[in-house]
Amino acid sequence: MLKLSRCSFARNLLSNKQFLEYGPDVRDARYLCAFTSRAGVSTTRQNFTAKGNFAGRVFAPYSIYKGKAALSMEPVLPTFAKLDSGGLRVDRRGVMMLTFLPAIGERKYDWQSRQKFALSATEVGSFISLGPTGASEFFHDPSMKSSNAGQVKKTLSVKPHADASGYFISLSVNNSILKTTERITVPVTSAEFQVMKTACSV
Repeated sequence: MLKLSRCSFARNLLSNKQFLEYGPDVRDARYLCAFTSRAGVSTTRQNFTAKGNFAGRVFAPYSIYKGKAALSMEPVLPTFAKLDSGGLRVDRRGVMMLTFLPAIGERKYDWQSRQKFALSATEVGSFISLGPTGASEFFHDPSMKSSNAGQVKKTLSVKPHADASGYFISLSVNNSILKTTERITVPVTSAEFQVMKTACSV
């Protein structure tokens, strides 16, 4: 056990050294893999703390690294507020968060330029119901119902490969303030897409 701990400690030091070489806004794929491999999925029972937080379970993100971009999927659990009666009510609904990272070199991704897209429960249902030739699009306005509505628009599209061997998952972000449009596309295989669907189903 002592030898294993020393080995893990040395590996973590090496990963941190590699990370620091690229600066705080760049994530090396090897560093990300090392991070996600340390996370686990707990089988303990669901539990709520006195503050209404969800405790007792840890979820590891599922990440896909490709030449031009990377895609990570992980659940963001709901938060709860405690009522005077002692019960709980949903304060914020849970989502399945997709994070896109553009590549800036071989196996290097720019964390500062990441873009996120949160799938609601209904959108997750549409996502997991896609067949081999199915396609879908989701539209989000992060500032909806506020004075900033319409300034930033996000579009997530899922389109099948021509030979039905997988999908192109793309995120377009249109910023009318900066007058910019950014598009990040990650090709995923059928096997990778199946893992994503399964992660949304458990």
